[in-house]
Parts: sequence; C-alpha cells; structure tokens
Amino acid sequence: MYSMHLWFNSGGRLGTNAVSVDGGFPSFIPEEVKEIKDPFARALAQRIQRLPVKLQVGFSESCIMSSCVKPRFQRDTNPAVLLHCFDSSCLEWRRTYPLLEDAAVETWAIDILGWGFSDLERLPPCDAASKRYHLYQLWRTHIQRPMILVGPSLGAAVAIDFAVNFPEAVDKLILIGASVHVEGTGLLTKLPKFLAYAGVSLLKSLPLRLFANLLAFDDISLSTCFDWTNVGRLHCLLPWWEDATVNYMLSGGYNVVNQIKQVNKRVLIIWGECDNIVSNKLAVWRQFHISLGTKLQLPPLTPLCLCRHPGLQPPGRWARKGGIDRSRSKTLVFNSSCMLHKLQRLHSELPDATIRQIPDCGHLPHVEKPEMVARLIADFALSGTRKEEQNPIVLNSAGEKNTSSFIC
Repeated sequence: MYSMHLWFNSGGRLGTNAVSVDGGFPSFIPEEVKEIKDPFARALAQRIQRLPVKLQVGFSESCIMSSCVKPRFQRDTNPAVLLHCFDSSCLEWRRTYPLLEDAAVETWAIDILGWGFSDLERLPPCDAASKRYHLYQLWRTHIQRPMILVGPSLGAAVAIDFAVNFPEAVDKLILIGASVHVEGTGLLTKLPKFLAYAGVSLLKSLPLRLFANLLAFDDISLSTCFDWTNVGRLHCLLPWWEDATVNYMLSGGYNVVNQIKQVNKRVLIIWGECDNIVSNKLAVWRQFHISLGTKLQLPPLTPLCLCRHPGLQPPGRWARKGGIDRSRSKTLVFNSSCMLHKLQRLHSELPDATIRQIPDCGHLPHVEKPEMVARLIADFALSGTRKEEQNPIVLNSAGEKNTSSFIC
C-alpha cells in the first residue's frame, strides 16, 4: 500500500486538479503493473473495475466480467465513452481521462472484448460482431443513455460499426487517427493456427512493441518509450490474451469501408500532424495497387506547396522551424499526400464531419497531447449545453501555439 499525491498548477502540462493515488491495484491486473513508473497509468489502473455483461458463449448465455473505468459522477449531459486502439486497453486514456473529469464530462473508459483486463477465462468469440454485441450489452446494462463514442485508430472502426448497427445508443462520434479503410485482417485469416499463434507471440514481444511506440509518438525520450511500452503490453500478460487475439485475427477483423457513408451522426475527426502509422499503412496500400497494376489517385504535392499550404506542413521531426530535409523530401511529400488523401476521403464519406489537426503530434494524440485532445472532446461533447454547466480546462501555458488547426 502506498500514497502519492501529484499536483499540476495552471502552468503545468496535465491540468489544474491534483491526481491522488491511494491504495493498491485490483487483483486481476498483472503484477507487472507495479513496475510501471507513469503516475497517470498507475492512478488509472487503480480505478479499473469489472462489471457483469451478458454475452452468448457457445449455446448458452453467460456473464462476462468486463473491465472499464467508471465515472465518479453522473451529469445531465450524455456521457463520453472512450474506446482504445487495436490490442490495447483503457490505460491508453491515462493522461486524458483526468482532464475530461476536470472538464465536467461524464467519462467511461471501456475495454473492447478480447483486449484489456476483462475476465475471459471462459473464452467467448472475439470477432467484430461479438465485440459489437458486448459493447451494446455493456451500454444497455450500465450506461443507458446516448453516448459520445470516442474511437482512436482501430477503435474508430469499432465506433463506426457500432453507430451504424445501434444508432439509438450513439449521440456523436469522435474519431482519432482513424484506421477505417483497412479491409479486415486480410490474408491472416488463412493462416494455420500454429502460425497465427507464432505471430501473436511476436506481437506481444517487447522489441516489436517498443518499435511501434517509436513510430506512434512524435518526440518522446527512450526511457518514457520503454515505460509506455510496458503500459501498452500489460494486458498481454493475461493467460487468455493469445487465444482471444488469434480468434479475432482468424475471424477477419473489422471492415467498415462500406459502413462509413451510413453514419448519420455528428462526427469530429482528430488527426496528429506527424501521424506515421496511418501514412505507412497508406504507403503499403499504394504499393499493393502498384503491384496489381492499378492506380491510386493522390493529390499532386511538391515540397514547395507543402511549405505554403497551412494545413500541410511537413512532419515536425523533419521540419522544425519550417525547413525541409531535402534528402527525405520524397518521403515527406508521399506521406503528406497519403495523409491528405486519407483525410479527404474520410471527410467526404461522412455526411456531417469536422476535422481538427493537432500540431507536432503522432498517431496517439490522447497520449501525446492530452490537454489538446481533452479540450476538443470536452467542447464537442458539451456543445449545446449551458455555459454555467461547463467547467474550464487549463490546456497550455501562455505563449504556446493554438490547440488545433483547421484542415477543412
């Protein structure tokens, strides 16, 4: 048992309210959580609990004890429900969650079925349909109001799939670094099981997770990267994680390409300026088209127009102070072209969408730039409510750049 009290004043990086950590961790969290140094991960881990959710397992209906972080208060406004990325957990929201509470947003952080810290000893199916039904049952049993559903990366596909199938449960959508144009797990569905398990074991490995973090974040120290890697793989240490992940992989995963245009909700799209993950996915997509001899239409850009277009500045790590590393200009142009194409496509397919870009930020803005993301979520979630019901968030110290810039 321990007690720790952290305070960030109005000039600090993570809000005005204190973050207090008292007591131990839930017994179902792997022991390795004690080795994590990030105080916000430790604090949020102590708030994780399991709620009963009915789910069909085999020929019978059983109760899955499902992990989440519940809000400390209930408001008259609709709650924000935070999903997470592929193979992650609610700890992904460790730095943004307390800021949303400071902003008087009723906030849930949910573990998607098959990932996170739910009890899956009696393993249910973990395909997309089962994940959707599980989220619906959790909503119907415990939330019971239309929600602002927030999905980062693959979580955006989960959010779109859910909103189209259960529109009565969703008020608005927020998509962060959305990975929604990838058509499922593809050829991985045809892998023999022993190869699938071998690949999943590699997915859990520290070197691969560390490399993914280096790609995902724009500018963090190596020690922070190691610690955040341990946070991100903590749920992989549960005994059923491999079975659940293989089950998802062989099922085909999420394919929401044809569902995007069916979304009839207000949508906020948040994008990191230096998102290398989505750009790299698009690069693979383009190479696939080249190998087939087909054409992928992307807007023609040059390094010169990148500098002049306010919404298309080169990625921060290559172009600080507005300059361009000419040795990497082709990569810059290609990745920025891919990102613009991705944004334009998603924006055009959604009937009522707004885009906000976060400067100097990678694929996970809610981890890397929590103040900005919390402000965008709070403003979007509370829009239409009376001002006296909204508590302000302190985002950045004076003199820093605006929290976001318009692309469209």
